[in-house]
Amino acid sequence: MTLTVPEIYSPLPPAIHPRHAEIDAQTSQWAHEFKIGSEDLRSRLIAHDIGTFAARILPEGDEGAVSIIADFILWLFGVDDGHCEEGDLGTRPGELAGELSRLLRVAQDPQAPLLPDDPLADGLRDLRLRLGQYATDSQIARWVDALREYSLSVAWEAAHRAAGTVPSLSDYTLMRLYDGATSVIYPLLEMGRRYELRQEERDRRTVRAISEMSSFIIAWDNDIFSHHKESRSSGYYLNAIRVLEHHENLDPGTALSVAIRQRDSVMAHFLYVRDRLLQDASPELVQYLESLGHFIRGAQDWGISSHRYTTPEDPADLPTAFSSSFADTNQAPLDIPVISHWWDPDLFSW
Repeated sequence: MTLTVPEIYSPLPPAIHPRHAEIDAQTSQWAHEFKIGSEDLRSRLIAHDIGTFAARILPEGDEGAVSIIADFILWLFGVDDGHCEEGDLGTRPGELAGELSRLLRVAQDPQAPLLPDDPLADGLRDLRLRLGQYATDSQIARWVDALREYSLSVAWEAAHRAAGTVPSLSDYTLMRLYDGATSVIYPLLEMGRRYELRQEERDRRTVRAISEMSSFIIAWDNDIFSHHKESRSSGYYLNAIRVLEHHENLDPGTALSVAIRQRDSVMAHFLYVRDRLLQDASPELVQYLESLGHFIRGAQDWGISSHRYTTPEDPADLPTAFSSSFADTNQAPLDIPVISHWWDPDLFSW
């Protein structure tokens, strides 16, 4: 069954770095140089316009920093597709956790004598060394911490893949905040525009919450756009639509509608919280909030245009534009325990 995905609500304006073609070409060259994934996987990843995606995330960023983000996103897909979705480690969570822990050590210490002649380790070493040219020590430390969160979540998903189980909606939501790898990009948003959020601003409950809202919107949109590709897979797949089908006993079309209403609710709240934060935001926080908006919209534009999700050989029925209005005007808080605090009346208190 092919689901028809309607135009979803996006009030965020599109943008793209003027050097997007060159960035995409550089990322293709980088993938070949470090032999990321098998030849087949690498050729597929290169065809997915990942450099263009990064150019949408940071349309005003330094070109070298945007290239690091593009290469890192391709590297993440090399891990996710190569090790988790298509590799043997994807059903062996203990071994996967061990492999990811060794890669984490490479990110912490690129001089560590670990994983010699491993393309993913070599690529990560290169990324870490290049990050040092742009990022502060604090930003690199937060990037490594976020990479650890991502690693834990994909090992968690591997346990479900091995058992063939579907997590609850609350557990899936928590997993998706991390395994979507959005939080690993957040420190790089600052790096790419040469600023750093003050710790007291970054640690505000509201700023942490709006970052998670951004992760949720990007993850749910990705689940909606990738459902066709993933549901055609011969193996186990897991996304929001399948979770809703499984636990709410919904047919795929109804599950799609529910997922759209959920992301609309979070989008509405994201806009409200962003506008409140902008009232007393520092120049650095203003830039950060702008970058979250670019990240959300960039993921949306890439999601409906990349061959990764349009799958021309078996076309997905995706929209070619976005709606200026919500699918459902009733934007009630979501009844998902792990994110219920986003709607806490005291969210703006320090």
